[in-house]
Amino acid sequence: MLTPTLAQLAFRRASTMADQLSPDEKFDLISRNLQEVLGEEKLKQVLQERELKVYWGTATTGKPHIAYFVPMSKIADFLKAGCEVTILFADLHAFLDNMKAPWELLELRVKYYEQVIKAMLESIGVPLDNLKFVKGTDFQLSREYTLDVYRLSSMVTEHDAKKAGAEVVKQVEHPMLSGLLYPGLQALDEEYLKVDAQFGGVDQRKIFTLAEKYLPSLGYTKRAHLMNPMVPGLTGAKMSSSEEESKIDLLDSKEDVKKKLKKAFCEPGNIQNNGVLSFVKHVVFPLRGEFRIKRDPKWGGEKVYTAFEEVEKEFAEELIHPGDLKASVEVSLNQLLDPIRKKFESPELRKLTNTAYPNPSKTKSGGKGAKAGGGGEDDELAPSRLDIRVGKIISVERHPDADSLYLEKIDVGEAEPRTVVSGLVAYLSPEDLQDRLVLLLCNLKPQKMRGVESQAMLLCAAIEGEPRRVEPLDPPSGSSPGERVFVEGYETGKADERLNPKKKVWERLQVDLKVSDGCVAQWKDNQLMTKLGQITCKTLKGGNIS
Repeated sequence: MLTPTLAQLAFRRASTMADQLSPDEKFDLISRNLQEVLGEEKLKQVLQERELKVYWGTATTGKPHIAYFVPMSKIADFLKAGCEVTILFADLHAFLDNMKAPWELLELRVKYYEQVIKAMLESIGVPLDNLKFVKGTDFQLSREYTLDVYRLSSMVTEHDAKKAGAEVVKQVEHPMLSGLLYPGLQALDEEYLKVDAQFGGVDQRKIFTLAEKYLPSLGYTKRAHLMNPMVPGLTGAKMSSSEEESKIDLLDSKEDVKKKLKKAFCEPGNIQNNGVLSFVKHVVFPLRGEFRIKRDPKWGGEKVYTAFEEVEKEFAEELIHPGDLKASVEVSLNQLLDPIRKKFESPELRKLTNTAYPNPSKTKSGGKGAKAGGGGEDDELAPSRLDIRVGKIISVERHPDADSLYLEKIDVGEAEPRTVVSGLVAYLSPEDLQDRLVLLLCNLKPQKMRGVESQAMLLCAAIEGEPRRVEPLDPPSGSSPGERVFVEGYETGKADERLNPKKKVWERLQVDLKVSDGCVAQWKDNQLMTKLGQITCKTLKGGNIS
């Protein structure tokens, strides 16, 4: 294992060799391990004439985690190929994404991102003098950029803007205008950063295609786009800042790393959605060129692999045990994280971390018990005010005066079932709903729908698009009608007897209800649960809940 200093020397040697690489060799280095390249011929043409200019941007919201080593390893590839690389800390984009953080916090988070990403690059031996770091608001508030935002907004339809941000911007039934602006601004960044290509995850593909469509309409050049695959998290779905168990934080202790890897999804012989195996492919091999399995001699002893395909083949054939794979990844991971942990031991960076990402329990008025509904502005919107219960559908029929509506009788643990009117005709048959366990919001004001009073709201996950997709949320197996649903961390709050429609409590809380990439229902970063476990949906990853 190279020490950081030797790694930097090795990287510098590789960088100086870029002049000796042919354009085709540079392209192979730039494109390796990518899932997709848009504008391949344009990139090859540029490489025949000069070095490529690439930018990678990150919205400064949740804490970076180990999956960020995937784009970092590609940035290392770009630099080895002689590219000019810009890293954008997209603070304005972070604010526009449904205002996940106020400006005061965003300023601190930009500083945190800059420090932690520089520490990551240093830990893999990438010299910082070969990179350009830019903050979004350094150029996105200029007169010229602002005028281009207005020009672009006169061309892009609401439909195209919403579709472009579907995989990146938080999706809700009634989106803020800010979220619709997000994809257009990301497109404009390509012009204002004067790059040939933008690099990002394949989840940004729709934003990239929007840029390719509309930048020429403004008189600007269409750029190429380089896309990484989405690396599975430790739970088997996409690694996410909002799912604590799906990620390893860059500042996690060695004990936390061991604990999270022990719980990680790594089924014997299963190479699909295996986050541990993906880490070997997308981080260890690109950075180290080899992977070392350490194990007891009676199970084959230590072995060094020089190609990922060999690791994958032997794991699929169960020649590598999941425990040995995890233990070996743990060693590689801690070697990457040690320099970052050491850097953040300084009092200044510890203070920056704590102020940029304050403990939620310390930001509530009333201290630790404030989540229960004590009295500040945050308490006013505590999700514990929602009376959500498990229900069982005991009958389903069509609404007599509306072909698109069902009338359902649903047992929610009361003396009599509640009548619920839902618009699920287009998505599920009566047979699909009969006897099904669902979730109901029970303290909304009853509302007449085409002459029939609906006494609760059936909660579903939805993804907008053509066609729109809708699925009812699922309580844990074994649940019973009437069981209370709570948001993790808000267990002790008391639900309102009836939500005041004038204060729009439901509407304001609903903005932060969504389904994670692991199909788990969440409010902000907290899971919806019953005493038996998580609330889930079957397939609609990233859907909003309404």
